[in-house]
Amino acid sequence: MLAKRLFDVVCAVSGLFFLAPVMLLVAMLVKMDSGGPVLFRQVRVGRGGRDFVILKFRSMIDRRASAGPGVSARDDARITRVGGFLRASKLDELPQIINVLRGEMSIVGPRPELRRFVDLYPDDAKNAIFTLRPGITDPASVVYRNEEKLLTGAQDVEGFYIREILPDKIRLHLDYVNGRSFWGDVMIILRTLRSIVVADAT
Repeated sequence: MLAKRLFDVVCAVSGLFFLAPVMLLVAMLVKMDSGGPVLFRQVRVGRGGRDFVILKFRSMIDRRASAGPGVSARDDARITRVGGFLRASKLDELPQIINVLRGEMSIVGPRPELRRFVDLYPDDAKNAIFTLRPGITDPASVVYRNEEKLLTGAQDVEGFYIREILPDKIRLHLDYVNGRSFWGDVMIILRTLRSIVVADAT
């Protein structure tokens, strides 16, 4: 665990150093596009089942960002013009580097969910998954890279997510918990970057 934490801190500090200009540009675009706060804050469930506040660049209309379903389809009316690009490129996730530095998240680990989704986890899954810090990316992030596209057209977006996607994410989280390794984390990071590049190119 100490080695993983050291890896997280080194990656987070390096990320802030190299990505600071990009983050500043994104912050300016968010502000110019729709006014309101630059960051979106939301309570998620982290290590030990404890709540923490996750940080993202705001990609939805400010007054509606916390309203509606806990997941969103690609055609969600709450998403701003710049927000659509940020979500597609995953640039909205960059502020979570700060969560990593705070010790609330890891670079790689099970993605954190809202409490109401976590309440649906089987007890054995909760006991295993929440032994780790949640991550900026994980195997489920790669598999469900186009989650918003999958949700598009569903009459009950949140219900579809709970029935069709969440159970498989839980399975992928458990697979990660049971088979995690340093080189496995490196491969997940590389797969995540590749999925973003390929998606942006298509």
